[in-house]
Amino acid sequence: MKKVKITVLKTTLDKELAEEYGIPGLMACPMLKEGQIFYADYAKPEGMCDEAWKAIYQYAFALAHGADSDLFYYGDWIKTPGVAICSCNDGLRPVIFKLEATDEEAKIDYTPLR
Repeated sequence: MKKVKITVLKTTLDKELAEEYGIPGLMACPMLKEGQIFYADYAKPEGMCDEAWKAIYQYAFALAHGADSDLFYYGDWIKTPGVAICSCNDGLRPVIFKLEATDEEAKIDYTPLR
């Protein structure tokens, strides 16, 4: 299993939807910042938003285990092998992530219970 580099590409705010459904003064996600980098393997990286991780972990897991972008959506999605562009599931202020497979081996730092 390899580590996956996760970069925050963009924090967004859909102003039209935020005006209609959001609280007054709603802004882009306050938890993550553009350019922020995390490394993941089998577990959520420290400092990563729980909800964002739930939305992107399946792509991180697949990339960590050798999948490339040809396997995502039948090869008609991302042109660069080993890359996925994903977002969290906040409909008013989604955060966009770039996930990249690396050559760095992941280290499992726990002992399974039996």
